[in-house]
Amino acid sequence: MPPDTDLYIEVIGAREHNLKNIDLKFPRNKLIVFTGLSGSGKSSLAFDTIYAEGQRRYMESFSAYARHFIGEMKRPEVDKIEGLSPVISIEQKSVNKNPRSTVGTITEINDFLRLLYARVGEAYSFLSGEKMVKYTEEQIIETIIQKFEKKKIVILAPVIKARKGHYRELFQHVVKTGFTKVRIDGEITEIKSGMQLDRYKIHDIEVVIDRIEPEMGNKHRIAESVKTALKTGKGNMMLLANENNEIFHFSKFMMDPVSGLSYDEPQPNTFSFNSPYGACQRCDGLGFISDIDIDTIIPDKTKSIISGAILPLGEMRDNWTFSQLKALAKKYKFSLSEPISLLSEKVIDIILNGSDEKFDVEYIFSSGQKQIFQTTFKGITNMLMNAFGEKGNENMTEWAEEYMTIKVCPDCNGNRLKPESLHYKIYDKNISQLSRMNIEELYKWITKLEKNLSERQNLIAAEIIKEISVRLNFLLSVGLGYLNLDNPARTLSGGEAQRIRLATQIGSKLEEVLYILDEPSIGLHPRDNEKLIDSLKSLRDIGNTVIVVEHDKDMMKQSDFVVDIGPYAGKSGGKIIFAGNTSEFIKTDTLTSGYINGHLRIEIPEKRRKGNGKFLEINGCTGNNLKNVDLKLPLGMFVCVTGVSGSGKSTLINETLHPVLSQYLYKSHKKPLKYKKISGVENIDKVIKIDQSPIGRTPRSNPSTYVGFFTEIRNLFAQLPEAKIRGYKAGRFSFNVKGGRCEVCQGGGMRVIEMNFLPDVEIPCENCMGKRYNRETLEVRYKGKSISDVLDMTVDEAVDFFENIPAVNRKIIALSEAGLGYITLGQSSTTISGGEAQRVKIATELAKVGTGNTLYILDEPTTGLHFEDIKKLLKLLHRFVDNGNTVLVIEHNLDVVKVADYIFDLGPEGGKAGGNIIAQGTPEQIINNSLSLTGKFLMHEFK
Repeated sequence: MPPDTDLYIEVIGAREHNLKNIDLKFPRNKLIVFTGLSGSGKSSLAFDTIYAEGQRRYMESFSAYARHFIGEMKRPEVDKIEGLSPVISIEQKSVNKNPRSTVGTITEINDFLRLLYARVGEAYSFLSGEKMVKYTEEQIIETIIQKFEKKKIVILAPVIKARKGHYRELFQHVVKTGFTKVRIDGEITEIKSGMQLDRYKIHDIEVVIDRIEPEMGNKHRIAESVKTALKTGKGNMMLLANENNEIFHFSKFMMDPVSGLSYDEPQPNTFSFNSPYGACQRCDGLGFISDIDIDTIIPDKTKSIISGAILPLGEMRDNWTFSQLKALAKKYKFSLSEPISLLSEKVIDIILNGSDEKFDVEYIFSSGQKQIFQTTFKGITNMLMNAFGEKGNENMTEWAEEYMTIKVCPDCNGNRLKPESLHYKIYDKNISQLSRMNIEELYKWITKLEKNLSERQNLIAAEIIKEISVRLNFLLSVGLGYLNLDNPARTLSGGEAQRIRLATQIGSKLEEVLYILDEPSIGLHPRDNEKLIDSLKSLRDIGNTVIVVEHDKDMMKQSDFVVDIGPYAGKSGGKIIFAGNTSEFIKTDTLTSGYINGHLRIEIPEKRRKGNGKFLEINGCTGNNLKNVDLKLPLGMFVCVTGVSGSGKSTLINETLHPVLSQYLYKSHKKPLKYKKISGVENIDKVIKIDQSPIGRTPRSNPSTYVGFFTEIRNLFAQLPEAKIRGYKAGRFSFNVKGGRCEVCQGGGMRVIEMNFLPDVEIPCENCMGKRYNRETLEVRYKGKSISDVLDMTVDEAVDFFENIPAVNRKIIALSEAGLGYITLGQSSTTISGGEAQRVKIATELAKVGTGNTLYILDEPTTGLHFEDIKKLLKLLHRFVDNGNTVLVIEHNLDVVKVADYIFDLGPEGGKAGGNIIAQGTPEQIINNSLSLTGKFLMHEFK
């Protein structure tokens, strides 16, 4: 190995995706930024080359036999990489969709909290609220002698508590062990031969162990009786004072001295909602249950059952359920043709919840034969619950889900744990209360904890508290202080998930590792960005190399080394434009450095739009952390919603406003978070949310199929003389159906070769050579190009090629104007980035004939975009507004915020300290508002 590999990592001959056989040498133990236009090849170099090679080398350390089970990794297209350290990738992808996965489980803080409560938690009874006590045998004996000296007592061993049964075998067993009396439901009874109880009633049974008057002289007898009682009662015993029939409870375990309730010895899994030992039995530790929503079953009470008032059943027809309803109407004397609102509560209850009462149902078979059945009616809600729980039938489950709603579990009130688990306390808090604090509050609580524990507790808990404090501090350092430990992982944004992983890595204190991060600044307010940069520097300072794929100005300025990839995107990118120290980079004249040194910029508009004078108003929003927020949205403007991370932006727009509008405009089933009222909906006719989710899940989906012009292209080919002579229809030119496609690869263009102990290899199909179609289909040509050649064209090439076909050209021009001229018409959707996917969606909307009354909602559209791409994006969004529409954007990027016509700034902080609109108005008004944190940073953009 060359000696400078201790100082540098060198990539030689990288050709993955659009990379042009590039060589790159960058220093170790530095903070390095890979930047460049979207689609220029940054991720191809960082993730698909450097990270992929690191992973492959790690996999090769396993035996061939182990690799067969783990799976192999494809060798990236690179000649060699020298000086490569072990690689860890921290990407933006969401953590986990599992409802059991939370911030606490991902960060392992929950594990330490569970251990803390198991070791130093103090137990209280969930029946009486009394502190639980625990006795040794010696303590029980001493208590009996001191408290009941020369008083008649009965020593009892509880064997059955609040259970049904006849217990004949139990009584036989008691007699065999030498005892003759038992106490049944408070009455002492002598056991008789063949004795049994009412099996359908709930019973309490204790074995009478001894009757005695305690004193020091008979201590030995008391000790033997106590020992026997604890053995028979499995660690529990009772004492009956004959004077007043008062019961006293004793246990070797945790026990409530008032009610006799006992707890098992706590273990860490006692406090886990993912364990049967800790999870609430009603909701299985989820904190919520699925329940029937009566309002969705009967949405319109003015309708009759015959006309479809009961939505799951629809209108009257000949089937078993309606035959039962006819029989019910006859039995309970009501009419199926009168409105539901006129039926009695009893009748509605029977229709919904059923009845155990049997009745006769006349059913007519399709043959005309009549038969009478005697049956019960189980009710519509039970019918839906049965369908919902039916395994293996997804259609039935989905059908039932339409009439169900998610409710907080009534047993645990959303706390996920059993009652006993929730009654262990430390410093007056149970474990669920800690999980519901935000990270910042929890950190303050844990730092005060040491002073509030006993000396013994501190001795046990010192190391656990230290571990929890360190992990919480790392989460604070990456700007996540507003999150709670019980926030489900599925609700985290990609940026939040990535920063949680980053905090975990900082906590691991690994050295000599190469970390690769994908835009960690996403979703961060400028205020929190500084914290993030400091965290990355601390990762570097302990002896690691940190590569960040990033577009953020501050991140670039504070890095040690910059790699600028370009000059443009797609086929026109893939080259190293600059690689060197940051100070030198700022002096260069590349497209990226121009925005850093101020030579290029996104201009502030000379005047702001005034809107169309109409408003959309939503009042009383209280979802999540919102504090009775009223939003009066001006229409016909470019509106920005800003605020620190966790201030309530997504709650207000994505989880309240958008679902409300979807319900009004499209009858959507998605429920919005709580609000009081909405007005002004008549001022818009469409609401469209444009996000960065993929435009397709399979390689067969591509921009031409998504935007919708591939159908016109296929129709064009079908109209060609050669196609007509051969009798080809438009379907012949589809690679998804038999006829025109290559049947060897089934229109995929690639074939997967299984290599058993080596990784599977994807190669172009040997029959069609990757063209997707069979030879006969490819012989039909338009302007000398086959259908496969058209799919291989870039968008910019296709604009000229289809200039005389308006139906196709208009849609392709929209893609070009969206800055996607470099992608090919047939490019697989799985290779299109989030930012590119969003612009494909914007282009699709631009290609449509608009009404001018549409509300477009975008959540952080600048994710993954270079400054130049943001400029193009803003141009598109301004076109929407210029056509009379309203654009509502949730954004942190100041280049977007400064060009908005109107801003709503939420805050002042994240989590519980947020949830208010603290400032609203034009950017100029926001700058002058002392309450607005966004305004302080926005001020620099106006200098």
